[in-house]
Amino acid sequence: MNWKTNRRIALPVAAVFTLFFIAGCYTVPETGRTALNIVPGGQIDKLALASFNQMKEEGGISEDTEMIDRVNRVGRRIAESVGEDLPKADWEFVVFDNDEMLNAFAMPGGKVGVYSGLFKIATTDSMLAVVMGHEIAHVVARHANQRLSRGILVQLLSVGVDSAMKDSSTGSRRAANAAVSAGATYGYQMPYSRLSEREADHLGLIYLARAGYDPVSSLEFWRRMEESNTGEKPPEFLSTHPSGETRREKLLELMPLALEEYKTALEKGKVQGQ
Repeated sequence: MNWKTNRRIALPVAAVFTLFFIAGCYTVPETGRTALNIVPGGQIDKLALASFNQMKEEGGISEDTEMIDRVNRVGRRIAESVGEDLPKADWEFVVFDNDEMLNAFAMPGGKVGVYSGLFKIATTDSMLAVVMGHEIAHVVARHANQRLSRGILVQLLSVGVDSAMKDSSTGSRRAANAAVSAGATYGYQMPYSRLSEREADHLGLIYLARAGYDPVSSLEFWRRMEESNTGEKPPEFLSTHPSGETRREKLLELMPLALEEYKTALEKGKVQGQ
C-alpha cells in the first residue's frame, strides 16, 4: 500500500472522527460522561413505542396480579427516583408471561417490560428493583441512541475506506474491510457495550437506593443471575457484558455512595418494605 492510498484512507477516517466531535453530545446524569448522540431522541422514542405496542398486541401479557402489583409498585418508586433525569417519560410497566426468560427490559420513552421468569431470581422487591433500575438506567443514559450513533460512524468509516481503496486490488479491499470490521467489533463496539452495562449498574444502583431499596441486594441478585447462566462464558474482552467479578468489584466501589442515598431515603420514610 503506497502513500497515496494511505492518504486516501486517512482523509475519510479523519472526516469520521471530526463528525464524532462536532455531532450532538449528551451528558449522562450521575456519571457525567459525555456521550455521542447523533440520532434524534424523538425518533427513537416513536420506534420504541411502536415496538412495545406490537409486543403487547401479540399477546403473552401476564394476568398474575401479584407479579403485576410488584412490578408497578417497584417501577413507580424507581421512576420517582429518576425524576428529571428522564423528564419526558410516559411510564408504563408490563409483565410478559414467559417463564423461560429471566430478564427485563426498558425502552426509550419509559416503557418497561418484565418477564415472569425473572421472579424465580428476583424474589424480593429490592432484587426486582436492581434489575428494573438497571434497565431504566440504560434508557436514562440513552444507550440505544449511542449504540445507533456508533453504528453510523462505523458504517461511514467502512464506506470511506472502501471508497479510498477503489483502485486497489480486490484482495486488498477485502483485507481492509475485514480489518475495519474486526477493529470496530473488538476495539469499539464491545468495549462500549461493557461500558454501558457498567454505567447502567452505576445509575441503577443510585436510583434503587434513592427509591428506598437496599443497594446491598444488588450483590445477591447479580450472583443469582450469574449462577443461572450455565452456558460457556467467553473471555471478558470478547463479551458484551462485564464478567461477574468485574461487576461485583464496581458495585462494591459504588456501594458507599449508594448507601448514603439509601440512608437519606430511610430518613425521608421512603422504605415501605423490601
